[in-house]
Amino acid sequence: MVKDTRLSTKLWAAANWTLIGFFIVNLFGMIAAVVTSSFSTRWLRSWLPDGWTTRWYGAAWSEFQLGDVLTVTFQIVFLVVFLSGLIGVPAAYALARRDFPGKKLVMLLFLLPLLVPPITFGIPLATVLYRTGLAGSMSGVVLANLVPTVPFVILVMIPFIEQIDTKIEAAARVFGANTFKLFIHVLLPLLMPGILAALLLVLVRTIAMFELTFLTAGPTSQTLVVALYYAVFAAGVRAVQSIDAMAVIYMVTTLVWLIIALRFVNPTQIVARAKR
Repeated sequence: MVKDTRLSTKLWAAANWTLIGFFIVNLFGMIAAVVTSSFSTRWLRSWLPDGWTTRWYGAAWSEFQLGDVLTVTFQIVFLVVFLSGLIGVPAAYALARRDFPGKKLVMLLFLLPLLVPPITFGIPLATVLYRTGLAGSMSGVVLANLVPTVPFVILVMIPFIEQIDTKIEAAARVFGANTFKLFIHVLLPLLMPGILAALLLVLVRTIAMFELTFLTAGPTSQTLVVALYYAVFAAGVRAVQSIDAMAVIYMVTTLVWLIIALRFVNPTQIVARAKR
């Protein structure tokens, strides 16, 4: 392989690395500023705060009722994860193994909630939920979040299912396995890495989902990201440090689950399909 040594190529590569470096520095700079503020006693017009303290985390926990908010958050998140897997995995199997008229149209419909900004379909969806009396409750928030998460599970699981040789399923049926036993004893162990990857990514996605949750949540069904929004923009004077402490709690919660998800996710399995 001949290396391209032209000046234009070097300048283009340097420009790309400069932009990437600027993005990384800017990102970590913002994170560092929020984390530093959450531990500062006072921070005005100086590189470092006047002092350090952890009391803002206690203040944020009591002022914003983070115990209740986190409980509601994980109740909603785990319900969404469970229902997404329950609906999405069988649907992905059907789409991966069956050909039928209009299959491409169905796949396109599943793609739309992932490609279209959530606010676009979130407003009419919230209107329907309010008319049916579901919005403002935990059920409404769960239903709203299922709209993008079920297609997400389907699209992640289809490559995993297509990588399983159909001869394995045929052999299991020859030895007398019905559909239920085939799924439990044959397919489920083979699909478990894909299922874990899909559901963990759904978990992270639901924790971070603001638009759909904001449009359908009530006072007792707010997740952490919505509660953070209200903490920033609600009327009244609040210490910036306590809000930053709340932001750090949200960031750490999301980051922990993302790291766990990446432990199980193999990107090549998600985007690649095995050759038959």
